[in-house]
Amino acid sequence: MDRVPVNDTIIYALARLVDDAQKDRRDPSHSDIEFQFKRAGLTHVDPNKDGSPVGKAKRLRTVLSWAIENDIAKAETLSVGIISAVKGCGGFRNTSPNFVGVDAAADLSGALHAEGIVLGEDGSISLVALENLSGRNLTQALRGYVNRAKKGIEDAALAVGTSKDLVEAVAAHVIRELWGSYPSTANFPSLLGQAFVALEMATPEQESVQGEHQRCRLERSLYETACAVNNLRNKQGTGHGRPWVPDLRAGEAKAAVEFIGVISELMLDNLERKKP
Repeated sequence: MDRVPVNDTIIYALARLVDDAQKDRRDPSHSDIEFQFKRAGLTHVDPNKDGSPVGKAKRLRTVLSWAIENDIAKAETLSVGIISAVKGCGGFRNTSPNFVGVDAAADLSGALHAEGIVLGEDGSISLVALENLSGRNLTQALRGYVNRAKKGIEDAALAVGTSKDLVEAVAAHVIRELWGSYPSTANFPSLLGQAFVALEMATPEQESVQGEHQRCRLERSLYETACAVNNLRNKQGTGHGRPWVPDLRAGEAKAAVEFIGVISELMLDNLERKKP
């Protein structure tokens, strides 16, 4: 993996990995951290660039906090770089003088798992295998992708590790949770339509009736939007490389990912409303 999700909880967990203020010095060093800043293209917000000494933990928090608000992709690149640097120094090995500690490793593991990432005991990182999850655990993992999609992060368009895009994975999960099984051979519009019906959401197949709630018009529009976005997918791949048709402009791709996130989130919210 070349990027991992970032939120405030993950930022503070990462900062604990490099914090040696209360202990004997341990690697990664300041220069190691600076190398990761350069690699992520974030040296311009490094508080040490002007010569004022700042501790490693505060230095990393400052840069990641700026990046999460201004350039989330760079924040995700820096985060995976920091984990790799800590791993390379033996930070996840309890016999190493650079061991970060059981609590610090566990805190980061928990924060990443909530975003669909598994942190191994050796510091390796991998995606949660969605196929091995069900029920609330799968809902939580899908929400990790939803949160990234809402920020326009392109690889969140696919439920990585499956051949489905995020909306399709959510639709299958909804049908399985509410109806017990789902038609694995159904095409995208049919699968999404069944999920909408299971969630009591309106689809274009259901004609509007006098007196219906105004949300029905929104739900029909979201269904059409999801189908339109699905048609922009590059059907030749299964998640490797850019998931969109070649001539889609960057702004259009970002909007498409954000639509995916919004629609998926609403479906998961409605699922939890029906199955609290």
